[in-house]
Amino acid sequence: MTARPYPSPMPATTTPRARLAAGLLAGGLGLGALAGCTFGSENVSCSPRSCTVTLEGTDAEVNILGTTLRFGGTEGGRASLGVGSASVSCAEGESVSAGSLVLECSSVGEDRVELTASLG
Repeated sequence: MTARPYPSPMPATTTPRARLAAGLLAGGLGLGALAGCTFGSENVSCSPRSCTVTLEGTDAEVNILGTTLRFGGTEGGRASLGVGSASVSCAEGESVSAGSLVLECSSVGEDRVELTASLG
């Protein structure tokens, strides 16, 4: 009696459409990792070394360039920000350093801040 190999349940082929979908998914995941940003509804635009962010509403939060950035509100034209475990504030047009980031506040409004964060 000779042993017979088990037949494969399905052939190992992929369609061009499946290969395209896999390539697009891998490319999209790669861009997210390259940009170093994760976000919810905040306005975020990133390059490999910097991100432009608009945070609106107290406790708005975004993870950029490996650091969590939190908006604590504004008072007297200054935005309060949490950067990792540090706390800083900045006025419109001002730059501040916090941990590995340099933050440049381009606009400070009543309940929002627009800034550029870059690796220092």
